[in-house]
Amino acid sequence: MTTTTAATAVAGASRHPGVPRQLLIDSAYVFSGLPIALANFVVVVAGVSLGTGLLVTVVGIPVLAGALRLARFFADLERLRIPAILRRPRVRPAYREPRPGAGRFARVLIPIADGQSWLDATFGFLRLIVSLFSFAFVLTWWVGAIAGLLYPLFDWAIPHTEDNTQLHEILGMSDTPQSRIGLNLAIGAFFALTLPLVARGMALLEASFARGLLTGVAEVRDRITVLEERRAAAVSAEANALRRLERDIHDGPQQRLVRLAMDLGRVQEQMHTDLDAARQTIDDALSQTRETLNELRALSRGIAPPVLTDRGLPSALAALAGRSAVPVELSVDPALGAPEGRLDAAVENAAYFVVAETLANVNKHSRAGECWLTVTREPKALRIVVIDDGVGGAHLAKGHGLAGLADRVHATGGQLDLTSPAGGPTEIRVELPC
Repeated sequence: MTTTTAATAVAGASRHPGVPRQLLIDSAYVFSGLPIALANFVVVVAGVSLGTGLLVTVVGIPVLAGALRLARFFADLERLRIPAILRRPRVRPAYREPRPGAGRFARVLIPIADGQSWLDATFGFLRLIVSLFSFAFVLTWWVGAIAGLLYPLFDWAIPHTEDNTQLHEILGMSDTPQSRIGLNLAIGAFFALTLPLVARGMALLEASFARGLLTGVAEVRDRITVLEERRAAAVSAEANALRRLERDIHDGPQQRLVRLAMDLGRVQEQMHTDLDAARQTIDDALSQTRETLNELRALSRGIAPPVLTDRGLPSALAALAGRSAVPVELSVDPALGAPEGRLDAAVENAAYFVVAETLANVNKHSRAGECWLTVTREPKALRIVVIDDGVGGAHLAKGHGLAGLADRVHATGGQLDLTSPAGGPTEIRVELPC
C-alpha cells in the first residue's frame, strides 16, 4: 500500500492565526466533532456487526465491505478537518485498488483485504470516546466563562433563600450581592483566560488521535519511500561521479604517465648514444609531468578543492566563476565565508558540486554569452540560482549532464527546478537543506 501526499498544505495551515480566531477554530472543531463521531460510531458499529454476523452467508461479505467504505468516508472527512488544527499538509493513504480485469467479487473484497480500511473502522469505534472527553471539557469552559462574566446581569433573577447555601458562603464570604458577583466574575475570568489553552489542548488531542490512526501509517510509509529514493539517488550520484573520475583519469593523467614512463626508458637508452637527444627527451618528460600535475589539480578541485575547506564557499565559487569560459556575474552571501556563518561541510560540498556541474554544462552546451549565479542563505535552506542567456533546451533526462546533478541534490533532501525553453534562457534553482 503506497501513499500520496497533497501537493500543498491547506490554505492558512502554515500561518498562525490570532488567539481569538484560533479559539473559534478549535472550538468549532471540537463541537462539530461530536455529532460526526456519533454518526460514525453508529454506522460503523452497525455495519461491521451486521456484516460479521452474516459472514456465514454470502450476504455478510458485501455488507462488511460497505461498512468499511462508509468508514473510509468518515475518515476522509476527518482528514479534511485536521490540517486546520495541526497546521500540517493533508495526507491520504492510497487505498488498495483492484487489479485490471478483476471480477465483481474480487472488487467487493478489496476493502476487506485493505489494512487502512480496518484502521478507519477502528477510528470509527474509538473516536466517540475522545470526542466526548474533549467536548465535555471545552463546553464546560465555555459555559463557565460566559456564565461567570455575565453573572452580574442575572444575579437579581436567582432566588437566594436562607436554606440554600451557595459557594461564596462555603468559602466564608458574606452573603451580599457584591460577594456573589465578585466571586462569579473571578471564576468567569479564570475560565475565559484558560479557555484558549483548554480548547487548543482538546483540539490537538482529538486531531492527533485522528492523525495517528488515519495518516500515521501513511506518513511512515511516505518517509520510508523518500529515504529509499534518496538512498538510490545517492548511490546513482556516487556511481556517476566515480565513472566520470575513472574516465577522466584514464583519458588524462594515466595516458600521460604511460608516456612519461616510455620517455624515461628512452632517456635511459639515449644516455649512452646521444646526449642531446636525451636532454630533449628529458625536457619533454618534464613538460608531461607539469601537465599531469595540472590535470590532477583540476580533478581534485572537482572533488574537494582546498580553497573550499580553507576559505569557505564564497571564495571557492569565485574561483569556479573565474575559470569559466562564459562570463559569470557572481552574487554570494558573504556571511557564508565567515567562521560563524559557514555551513556544514556536507552542504558546502554539495553546493560546490552543484555550481561546478552547472557551470560546466553552461560552458559545454549552452552557447551562452553571459551567466548569472546567485547564492543566498534562507532560514532553513541554501538557495542557488543559475541563469544563462544560451539556447536553452536543457533537461534532466538520464544520460545528460544534469541527471547526475539532480541525483546529488535529491540525495541531500534538496529540490532542483529547471526551466529551459527552446531558445533560452535556462534557469536552474536549487534548494539544499541546511
